[in-house]
Amino acid sequence: MRSFRSARLSTLTKALFALVLSVVALTLWLGKAEAMRIQEVRSPGGISAWLVEEHSVPLVAMRFAFDGAGNSEDPIGKEGLANFLSSILDEGAGDLSAQRFQERMEELALRMSFEDGRDAFYGSFETLTVNRQEAIKLLALALNRPRFDAEAIERMRKQHLATLSAAARDPTRVATEQWMAIAFSGHPYARPANGTPGSVGSIGKSDLEKFHRRAFARENLRVVVVGDIDAEALGSVLDTVFGALPAKPQISIVAKTEPKAAKKLTITDMNVPQSVVRFGLPAMARADKEFIPAFVLNTILGGAAFTSRLYREVRDKRGLAYGVDTSIMPMKNASVFFGGVATKNEKVAESLDVIRAELKLIADAGPMQEELDDAKAYLTGSFALRFDTNANIANQLLWMQLEGLGTGYVDTRNAQIDAVTLDDLKRVARRLFVQQELIVTVVGRPKGLTPGG
Repeated sequence: MRSFRSARLSTLTKALFALVLSVVALTLWLGKAEAMRIQEVRSPGGISAWLVEEHSVPLVAMRFAFDGAGNSEDPIGKEGLANFLSSILDEGAGDLSAQRFQERMEELALRMSFEDGRDAFYGSFETLTVNRQEAIKLLALALNRPRFDAEAIERMRKQHLATLSAAARDPTRVATEQWMAIAFSGHPYARPANGTPGSVGSIGKSDLEKFHRRAFARENLRVVVVGDIDAEALGSVLDTVFGALPAKPQISIVAKTEPKAAKKLTITDMNVPQSVVRFGLPAMARADKEFIPAFVLNTILGGAAFTSRLYREVRDKRGLAYGVDTSIMPMKNASVFFGGVATKNEKVAESLDVIRAELKLIADAGPMQEELDDAKAYLTGSFALRFDTNANIANQLLWMQLEGLGTGYVDTRNAQIDAVTLDDLKRVARRLFVQQELIVTVVGRPKGLTPGG
């Protein structure tokens, strides 16, 4: 019988071996990512897609989206409709009941899921090459002939209501939703993406059918496929899955906007040991020529875990919070500099003071050259890690399609980062933070804070 020490060494050896294999696999994938060729495919029926062929693994990954068909399209009083639809498309379709549809997915080792966003409705699909033909049939059924059976609707409704009940007790979720509601008051972005108990309770079969019918169309479709398939075979797949959809969607035009609020600080009472804070300001749109400098600036300020200015000042130097982070969030109709921190109720006011002081400091003096060099190294060096699997390549390329970046972005992105100068960052910092007051929502029982302007 082996000793405990020998068994532990064996386990550690196996773990190390697995780690080495993972590193080797990652290295191989990175090489493929750097050399990948993006083909623009057009099916016989006129449906366009981006394709990256990768025949070494017998797997096909597809990502697609219906642009403009996100939860911003939820009718007033039916908030959560797009989210509800995303949960029920694979709950029975065509002649297959919900149970039989799910069983068939398991038989084919098929992964299929749907998700709603603010500005688009997303689909994810992965299949083994050997099962591709049958798997594609299931995807086509889900998109073209969903059943919306009463049993499935009620079962999904219970799940959504349970999720909403849990979210109402989650200070992070509440703070984020409150920030969106206040900053975008009167705009579709202000509505709760997952709905309310009342709106979810009112959603019926006809609502799902109407949203499905008006939002899914060939004109607003974006598709990326990565894996063991060639352009000719993909053309047939595209027509099978999407060819029967309407030519044009019947979606509304959502107005451009930016975050604003009459009251800059809002507090929502919740009996929790620490408060959750969300803060933000208007930012540059993705198409703005200063978006990339803003992206680099955010990395320095709060976007790089453990090394950002805010992390050092709030956590390392003062121990006010476990973490703090910021990001630039470009949506289709607005862009936001957005951040968050969670801390003890008696430390919230001080944490916000430190955050505001750092924003003022970087706006007044800009970052240092060393910070810019480190941010560039981090951003350019980590970029290839986004392309380590078929699925991740597909995710990135779909994002590029939706952002209108073009197939060449993969090759030019790091050069754009490297071209950013200190003068660019100083200019962007002034544009973001000078004469701008943070919009802040706090959930908890913070000490020393007064709601208002």
